[in-house]
Amino acid sequence: MSRAHAFQLFRSASSSLAARNAARSAHPAARRAVLGARFYSDDKAPSETAASADKAPSTPAEESLQKLKEKEVEVTDLTGRLRYLQADFLNLQRNAAREKEQTRDFAITRFASDLLETVDVLEMALKSVPQSALQNPPATPSSSDSSLADSPQKTSEQYLSELVTGVEMTHRLLLQTLFRYGVKPFDPTGDKFDPNRHEALFQAPIPDKEPGTVFDCQKTGYTIKDRVLRAAQVGVVQDSSS
Repeated sequence: MSRAHAFQLFRSASSSLAARNAARSAHPAARRAVLGARFYSDDKAPSETAASADKAPSTPAEESLQKLKEKEVEVTDLTGRLRYLQADFLNLQRNAAREKEQTRDFAITRFASDLLETVDVLEMALKSVPQSALQNPPATPSSSDSSLADSPQKTSEQYLSELVTGVEMTHRLLLQTLFRYGVKPFDPTGDKFDPNRHEALFQAPIPDKEPGTVFDCQKTGYTIKDRVLRAAQVGVVQDSSS
């Protein structure tokens, strides 16, 4: 055997050995790939198939009936919501009307409260003049004085009587105007003391009166639309046993 022929045999043997080793190393990776692979099937499970069969209506009539039931549920829900909205709207209308009425009724509360001071002044002016001063007969002029006979002069009692009459008319007209706007006076003399309507200025023991009763009204109280505009300033009977 020549030297060249021996070298060629050695190269072919080395090549076949390397190829065999590469094939051996590739077999485990391929085996692992085959073992790690997951296979999926297009066939559904029997339970899923049965559930889908139950859900799907078998005939067009059943399908229409199912849709009709769904629409009835939807209509019931929308009807309930509409009723709630209608009730809320009616309540809103009533509240708005009540607030508007209260605003109109009590719009003059502050003005009327300030005007009551004028009413009090007129009442004090009327009380300051005793009735005895108004009941004196007017003096007749002397017949000797011809000028007085031609143009009779008024006496001071007459002037005072006319002044009191004018104050009474002003006071009465002012009360009528307040009454037209819902402002009404009240005198609680003889009533049970109510801290919501009365303001106690003093207490005094009265033998014939029940304790806690109003026996004197120093300043008249006023209401506007059944709401206290100004509390009456009163004197209350004191319990003598305490």
